[in-house]
Amino acid sequence: MLVYQDLLTGDELLSDSFPYKEIENGMLWEVDGKWVVQGAVDVNIGANPSAEGGEDEGVDDQAVKVVDIVDTFRLQEQPTFDKKQFVTYMKRFIKLLAPKLDEEKQESFKKNIEGATKFLLSKLSDLQFFVGESMHDDGCLVFAYYKDGAADPTFLYFAYALKEIKC
Repeated sequence: MLVYQDLLTGDELLSDSFPYKEIENGMLWEVDGKWVVQGAVDVNIGANPSAEGGEDEGVDDQAVKVVDIVDTFRLQEQPTFDKKQFVTYMKRFIKLLAPKLDEEKQESFKKNIEGATKFLLSKLSDLQFFVGESMHDDGCLVFAYYKDGAADPTFLYFAYALKEIKC
């Protein structure tokens, strides 16, 4: 199994159990998330208490709906950014990430990050923002949005900010 860690903080953000598609010249990974029910399980044992003269005991249902990626990697939602805050974040992110890349990746990153930033800016009002479990200020952001009225969210990751770890 492969786990993808934030190159800046070491937080686990994704694994190969969630397939991705490269977009924006390989700068971003697009990953489909799913809402899942977690918690209490409804077990039908075939008994009908009301027919047997008993009362139907209400079960305290602890089931909760969560997004699989957010839950699995303990992503922490952040307040939304306006355009100015986002551009400020991106400038700092580029400054922190570029030195951690090898020369070839640095060149490609610097060449293509502007296009990826414009793509994200075009969706800014629809994005949810997440960071890794450590909630470190310098961490990589993970974005989620709902494509064309979809019921499940789509996540966007900065590909160059992910470090592949074999487990």
